[in-house]
Amino acid sequence: MGLICLAAAFAGYRLAGRPDNLPRPPGYGTWLPQARTIEPFHLTDSEGHPFTRADLKGHITLVYFGFTHCPDECPDTLAMLSRVRRAARLPRLEVLFVSIDPQRDTPAVMAHYLRQFDPRFIGLTGDAAQIDGLARGLGVDTGAIRLPGGGYTFEHTLAVFLFDARAREAAVFTPPFQAGRLASALRGMEPRLRATP
Repeated sequence: MGLICLAAAFAGYRLAGRPDNLPRPPGYGTWLPQARTIEPFHLTDSEGHPFTRADLKGHITLVYFGFTHCPDECPDTLAMLSRVRRAARLPRLEVLFVSIDPQRDTPAVMAHYLRQFDPRFIGLTGDAAQIDGLARGLGVDTGAIRLPGGGYTFEHTLAVFLFDARAREAAVFTPPFQAGRLASALRGMEPRLRATP
């Protein structure tokens, strides 16, 4: 009888330590059954420093693709993400804004633009092929639209991607965004998002 109790206690201890016993995904957003590693990339952040996949590690990160000349969706989404960051109250939460318009979005332009929303937001720009590769890997569609007079704008996927502390894609959120529910989901899932195997 003692051995049975000991075995049951050991099994309970092992189960308690498994990631499966971490919080279950909330009803908000689309959560991957298993977090997914993305391909390596090499970009430049809004301070002019190199930024790679390794820089995602150690943080819970929200990633959004857009461009600084975007008239509505991008500023609306960045304002929403600013509210999420304040409401979630997670010190290791980062927000990345990846430009799909590297021709115009230099690091300095990105830094100035993002300060309007949250000075802690990080902009990423750089080689168009690197940006395209990262976008394709996450299923982000982009397309340039020529405007009368020679200008251009973009159509792009409106989604926010969530990465865990191991730099793996964990979830995706699509409009209509709800800042309160997103912040609550991040707080509830923090143990899983920062867990190590």
